[in-house]
Amino acid sequence: MTAFHVMSGATDSYTRPVVNKISVADVFDALRQGFDDFREKPSHYVFLCLMYPIAGVFLALATSSANLLPMIFPLISGFALIGPIAAIGLYEISRRREAGMDTSWRRALDVTHSPAFPSIIAGGLMLFAFFIVWLVAAQTLYSNVFGDVFPRSISTFTSQVFGTPEGTQLILWGNLLGLGFAVIVLATTVVTFPMLLDRDVGLVAAMEASVRATLMNPVPVFCWGLIVAALLVVGTIPVFIGLALVIPILGHATWHLYRKLIAPPIV
Repeated sequence: MTAFHVMSGATDSYTRPVVNKISVADVFDALRQGFDDFREKPSHYVFLCLMYPIAGVFLALATSSANLLPMIFPLISGFALIGPIAAIGLYEISRRREAGMDTSWRRALDVTHSPAFPSIIAGGLMLFAFFIVWLVAAQTLYSNVFGDVFPRSISTFTSQVFGTPEGTQLILWGNLLGLGFAVIVLATTVVTFPMLLDRDVGLVAAMEASVRATLMNPVPVFCWGLIVAALLVVGTIPVFIGLALVIPILGHATWHLYRKLIAPPIV
């Protein structure tokens, strides 16, 4: 029976991977390597990620009614919170390319055969829980600022947000709230899922290593977070189509950032 290696790894012992000290230059080098992975077989990778821009368009359409207009931005920005698990197949492709193995797109599904797959599922559920909490917090903030009266149209909503003192307050506190969620997710998952694919150390050990990597390299990791946020924003501008390019590059780059942040195991 498959063991649920969440608290510990395959050996039932708690592992503390060694964290490396890196520079901002290493972050940009990881991004370059991610682009190289994408450039190797772009048709495969774009195919893998078409679901994300399609999902983004669907979310925007689904929230176009007046009552749900205030949730458009929280839903779109929430993609960044679930991104680490959404790109799990891309980590696998980069891992296989690094090892000289078959990198055809169907191999992205091989993550389901990983010994650490139960831990990956548990981590994914944690991220979705963060996503739900973020939506609830955003809705609560909007209600506290504007009350329970919802805008009747997009133009009314835009005027409220950008043309009133309450709108300024919503933007300020909303961005601060979103930043808080983003920092927590970044710190706890920057290397978590790539590590679980690479080593069956258990979810808790992987998250702890991710936090240590963030604390040891605050500037590079913060720089990485800014790059991710900026590219995701750019990707959403042309009706989300840019996400089909941005997400695979960031996904592959995350694998290479993991390789730089975490030292190989001692054999």
